[in-house]
Amino acid sequence: MMNTLLSVAQVAVNEVDTLAGAGIAQVAESEQMNLLTMAAKGGWIMIVLAILSLICFYIFFERIYVIRKASKDVPDFIDKIKADILSGNIKGALEYCQSVNTPAARMIEKGINRLGRPVNDVQAAIENVGNLEVSKLEKGLNFMATIAGGAPMIGFLGTVTGMVRAFYEMANAGNNVDITLLSGGIYEAMITTIGGLVVGIIAMFAYNYLVSLIDGIVNNMESKTMAFMDLLNEPAK
Repeated sequence: MMNTLLSVAQVAVNEVDTLAGAGIAQVAESEQMNLLTMAAKGGWIMIVLAILSLICFYIFFERIYVIRKASKDVPDFIDKIKADILSGNIKGALEYCQSVNTPAARMIEKGINRLGRPVNDVQAAIENVGNLEVSKLEKGLNFMATIAGGAPMIGFLGTVTGMVRAFYEMANAGNNVDITLLSGGIYEAMITTIGGLVVGIIAMFAYNYLVSLIDGIVNNMESKTMAFMDLLNEPAK
């Protein structure tokens, strides 16, 4: 008798384990499907956010390439320029600046081309080139900043439209109001909000990172300019 009861209990335990495993698998599959269909449930707003995210990533990686190329630094750059200028090898100094081919080198090249003119004219020419170089480095950053600020607003627009759709369908349903009418609109609203925040946060961090890299290049340009101007202001020996 005791053995029979133990056998029945074991079978019951096995069945419970099987049902629990099946339930867990079903929940996991449901969650996976929700994740895969999340963007589709957001409606056309998610398409706009996806396009903005692609533009943001393109600007980021394109700017990274340009900035890394511009951040190339030659430690003895000013020393080489100084040696060429003091020896009267102006052509060699210009060719060296062209071979280095960085924003700072192009600024110094413009200054060398203005040698013989008043120092203020040389400095103004260098600053003009510097402003142009900074503008080139910052190309596209304004649009990235716009994405960082606009994406959450677009997501909020999707939230509003989703809620409006939900209440509109409830109003048309009359007495046959179903919870799915409201839940579908709320689901769309929440998805667009999350999508807008994600795109906006990524764009904001990417923008600030690029700005910090550009600031480093600008500081290097300023230090090279100051060293060059000090060279022009040195008393003749």
